[in-house]
Amino acid sequence: MRLIRAILAGAMALLASVAAQAEESGLRTLLTADDARGWDAVGRLNLGSKSFCTGALIGEDIVLTAAHCLFDKRTGKRYGDDSIEFLAGWRDGRAQAYRGVRRSVVHPEYDINDKAMGRIARDLALIQLDRPIRNSRIAPFATHARPQKGDRVGVVSYAHDRAERPSLQETCHVLARQAGALVLSCEVDFGSSGAPIFVLDGDRPQIVSVVSAMADMEDQKVSIGTSLETPLAELMTVLHESDGVFGRGSARLSRLGAGNTAKFLKP
Repeated sequence: MRLIRAILAGAMALLASVAAQAEESGLRTLLTADDARGWDAVGRLNLGSKSFCTGALIGEDIVLTAAHCLFDKRTGKRYGDDSIEFLAGWRDGRAQAYRGVRRSVVHPEYDINDKAMGRIARDLALIQLDRPIRNSRIAPFATHARPQKGDRVGVVSYAHDRAERPSLQETCHVLARQAGALVLSCEVDFGSSGAPIFVLDGDRPQIVSVVSAMADMEDQKVSIGTSLETPLAELMTVLHESDGVFGRGSARLSRLGAGNTAKFLKP
């Protein structure tokens, strides 16, 4: 926790410098099909009977999300794959595609009980769907190298108070980098866990991180993002080489999945 406080304290100067952009960078609800065009590969992950997170397609049958999403906070157990559903482009009671889950894996070095920033950086999971999604509106996203401090990024997410429609924040910033994790000025809330963080330059957004948690930094809320580079490659190897499930353990940390009632980090 001392390390986390130091990281967040170091990010305060940059946060102040981007505060003037807050009005421009606020969340924009994707109300219509036209609003959501290009973002339908982001979807809601329904987990069990009450909880949900956000996930994004990075392949026709592969969803990227946060590892802690796959744990039921109340029981400390992994959700069974048969209790997870991916709703691509979910909006106002309808999805562009509905898929069940064949299997899911979390990063083998992730420990849901470990608060160290290096473990948060590996808060990644891959979900293999029971059938590929082949739809011209739903194009999987590519991934991109980790952004630098000060870089502009964006996030598309669902949350407890906007569970029926995704929201886009087109301008937030990387405030700090530490041990593979990112401290960001992006606005997130319960249900936003697993949401893709994008670089928005170029022809199509590319995923550079995944929302893991939120924190309070004095009077400002910040988000914590995972690393993708090496951890994602390692996780893809696990997925391709094994049908097993990794990272089982008790879920005592409070995260951002809807249904949780406390924040993960409160420096």
